[in-house]
Amino acid sequence: MKTIKLIECPRDAMQGWERQIPTAQKIAYLQQLLEVGFDTLDFGSFVSPKAIPQMADTELVYRALEEHHSPTKLLAIIANLRGAEKAVSFEKIRYLGFPFSISETFQQRNTNISIEEAFKTVEAIQALCLKNNKTLVVYFSMAFGNPYGDAYNTEIVAFWTKKMADIGINIIALSDTVGLADGPIISSLFNELITAYPAIEFGGHFHARADAWLPKIKAAYEAGCTRFDGAIGGFGGCPMAEDELVGNINTQNLIEYFESQQIDLRLDTSAFNKAVQQSWSVFV
Repeated sequence: MKTIKLIECPRDAMQGWERQIPTAQKIAYLQQLLEVGFDTLDFGSFVSPKAIPQMADTELVYRALEEHHSPTKLLAIIANLRGAEKAVSFEKIRYLGFPFSISETFQQRNTNISIEEAFKTVEAIQALCLKNNKTLVVYFSMAFGNPYGDAYNTEIVAFWTKKMADIGINIIALSDTVGLADGPIISSLFNELITAYPAIEFGGHFHARADAWLPKIKAAYEAGCTRFDGAIGGFGGCPMAEDELVGNINTQNLIEYFESQQIDLRLDTSAFNKAVQQSWSVFV
């Protein structure tokens, strides 16, 4: 039986939310999520507060969280070496996540650097992570295509995967940043990369309309993906991508799908239901 890792992403759900969510409310929600038993909690980001105002209080949130009884690991998103240097100083953060785009346009929009410059940044952050006993998760933004007309094919994704493998990256999340991917391309890309790089853990970070999630998850799972990102309620989306945000895959849907596949996710159902109820007051 496969072991599935669920990555809960409240940071992605919150970052583009128009209403500024009070710090105390974020802390209470994240604390409840830590009780559920997710593999990882993508809880915040150390990025420019001008770019993402909703994440300006990530350090305050971090210092208030109590996770010593939880099996869940903390992940923080960073976009440059400065953010990484801050993130690695916090003991409870296990993973740093870096958005590396397969689209030149999106890399510029998201981090104000080119793809080549982004790879040099990944090299520097990887060295920092190894020195500080952290793990770098590289998110391949626009992994299945882009809306900007930038060159895209699976060979480009394979090229950058090899570059990442060469510097020791062992977790890569393929991100469907604006919800473009369909089942066949997801299946094809996961099959190709998982076969070619068995030492790398490939994840799926999908965005989709509420009625379009199932073919994506099914295709990735059947191709061998065992790491999936979601967000309770299906909220979220990257504010740097397009004017209209396409939400994350709803965690409730992920749980229902994997339970239908007879997979024990080892989650605390009561704690999860409480988190769902709490989300209704966070995302209003």
